Amino acid sequence: MSEFLTAALYKFVDLPDFSELRDRLFAFCQPRQIKGTLLLAREGINGTVAGPEDSVRQLLALLRSDPRLAKLEHKESWSRHEPFYRLKVKLKKEIVTLGVDGIDPNRMAGRYVKPEQWNELIAQPEVVLIDTRNDYEFQVGTFTGAVNPQTQSFSQLPQWVEAQMQPGGLLADKDGKKPKVAMFCTGGIRCEKSTAFMRTRGFEEVFHLEGGILKYLEQVPQSDSAWQGECFVFDERVAVGHDLKPGHFELCRSCRHPLSAQDKASPLYEAGVSCPRCHDSLSAEQRRSFAERQRQIALARARNERHIGVPRGRKTVPPQPSDTQTGSSEPSAT
Repeated sequence: MSEFLTAALYKFVDLPDFSELRDRLFAFCQPRQIKGTLLLAREGINGTVAGPEDSVRQLLALLRSDPRLAKLEHKESWSRHEPFYRLKVKLKKEIVTLGVDGIDPNRMAGRYVKPEQWNELIAQPEVVLIDTRNDYEFQVGTFTGAVNPQTQSFSQLPQWVEAQMQPGGLLADKDGKKPKVAMFCTGGIRCEKSTAFMRTRGFEEVFHLEGGILKYLEQVPQSDSAWQGECFVFDERVAVGHDLKPGHFELCRSCRHPLSAQDKASPLYEAGVSCPRCHDSLSAEQRRSFAERQRQIALARARNERHIGVPRGRKTVPPQPSDTQTGSSEPSAT
């Protein structure tokens, strides 16, 4: 058995006291060597954390001891190396940022489709299959026939939907009726919100993959799979394949986007400094800083020391921003 247990979790639930939970959760996780990110908002909790098995299971038990989170579900996987370097517990306006007011996934989300029934649904020719993740995630892997909205953040999805609802668009009315839509994401959270948004726009036949891509890759045999490529995840595994086995991508340490073997063969790639995606956007000062960081990492490895991470003896809760922007490096149960 591998050493570190990773748990991806989320639940939409009314948490009016969410700001009071932050310090308690940090104080619980930090001495137990649990790392990763937990996001708290009025609408619920979202996050991915990893650590020793006993510690992670204690955290899950603590969360479920709150009656509001008693039915909290999680997905788990194992790693021989720490998937995260730090612990963060953040306060947010939304646990996944769509940027549209009045969306309540508890009341308005689309219909769940279990992984074993997903292939049958998306094989229907009238179904518009939408990947709700960002473009860089789509490029790592997706379902056969999926539409790529080419978003850089989840908050751009509503604008894409509105544009596609215009005459001639993928989501335009046909014979006075809106098309049947199937949506999917990494762990299910983005789909709960995006399908709820679709219903506010008049779509009635809206479906989403229960448990997300991760549950599909865990439960559906590769021989029966409609998935192509790997699934990007927000931790040091970078991407996973069927049975949630670690994939073949690495992270660019500058822009935090996934790197394929082809990316690493590019003359624009420099380990720890740049990749084809970010090379032209870096300043000379940034390049020097990243190169020095990479040098320090190499020195630490040579000495068999840790270079990145919160000091293990730290007891205080660090200041946490309450911004609402979800960047590409935000670990979550997306």
